[in-house]
Amino acid sequence: MPAPKVLAIVLAGGEGKRLMPLTADRAKPAVPFGGSYRLIDFALSNLVNSGFRQIVVLTQYKSHSLDRHVTITWRLASMLGSYVAPVPAQQRVGKRWYLGSADAIFQSLNLIRDEQPDIVVVVGADHVYRMDFSRMVDAHVESGAACTVAAIRQPITLASQFGVIDVHPDEPGRIRAFLEKPSDPVGLPDAPHEVLASMGNYVFTADRLVEAVTRDADDGGSSHDMGGDIVPAFVADGEAAVYDFRSNDVPGSTARDRDYWRDVGTLDSYYDAHMDLISVHPVFSLYNAAWPIFTNTSASLPPAKFIHTEEGRVGTATNSMVASGVVISGSSVDHSVIAPNVQVHSWAQVSGSVLMPGVDVGRRAIVQRAIIDKSVRIPEGTTIGVDRERDLARGFEVTESGITVVGKGHVIDP
Repeated sequence: MPAPKVLAIVLAGGEGKRLMPLTADRAKPAVPFGGSYRLIDFALSNLVNSGFRQIVVLTQYKSHSLDRHVTITWRLASMLGSYVAPVPAQQRVGKRWYLGSADAIFQSLNLIRDEQPDIVVVVGADHVYRMDFSRMVDAHVESGAACTVAAIRQPITLASQFGVIDVHPDEPGRIRAFLEKPSDPVGLPDAPHEVLASMGNYVFTADRLVEAVTRDADDGGSSHDMGGDIVPAFVADGEAAVYDFRSNDVPGSTARDRDYWRDVGTLDSYYDAHMDLISVHPVFSLYNAAWPIFTNTSASLPPAKFIHTEEGRVGTATNSMVASGVVISGSSVDHSVIAPNVQVHSWAQVSGSVLMPGVDVGRRAIVQRAIIDKSVRIPEGTTIGVDRERDLARGFEVTESGITVVGKGHVIDP
């Protein structure tokens, strides 16, 4: 039996309000991550590594940097019919933008009709994880379901934070109900202390997806959301299966990062995901050559440089990730992620922080527990993350956990 033809759709139109100010000038999937990447690179790398090479990226909100990144970075072999194509909202069915993720697919049905796939894989663009979607497609075909939802096991005590999948006790691969942030969930048959939380990744039989989003478009009471409306409709018809992420084996993964999945929807979770990268044995490793995360190459940038060895003025970086083009000049960096073309000048101290491309840290400045967006210049002697009230007075965002966030291009007074 020939392998099914697969079209992948990446939903990348999210506004990302909870990531402000990082999303003030860009779509959430375009937010830099891990020094050298954009958030969307994880979804696209997973699809390409899974063998799926016909991919469309549906964009909408402040999409210029996202469209540019996808166009420049994700060039596949067109001779072999491979592509990653950004598709902005086109108002094909009326003078309106996308009303939700299901409406985004409905307004883009021409892409499915043109490609005529057997299977459509639909994924979000703003999660950090590794996943072999070919295994999920195989499970979907074997189940005979019209819809399959990827799910990750979570402690039952955290169920109120997720969309929870309730499975049939006698058929744990079938979805009995989809519960939005339930207060009294039932544990899994094989693990009463756990529940299955939706990961926002789906596999559909193509013609059934077309029928579902078309029917949903005519429903005036729908929120036109994939997880809130389309999946429950398949569940009600008894045609929805669940795919347990625990069964997904990715080449090169370790016991420590095998089941890693992080929704970086808030500033605190975005910061925590960075800290997951930099331990000696990282919770999530970017160094898996068997399943690489692809992005723009830094080959045109010089290697990182650490200079000065005078007493009290030594360029060092410890327990950190440092990208190409970085110059750490007689300063110290610790437990931080430093993106390309950052300069940290003499006697400055950076700790527990995320610095995006082009940041310039002046002499004797102190930056701790902070996220500094692109092209911010930190003047000599400035402190960030040291005095919460002063940070707030200067217009910086400070999260509940005490992470100070400075937006892109912010001009900081000395």
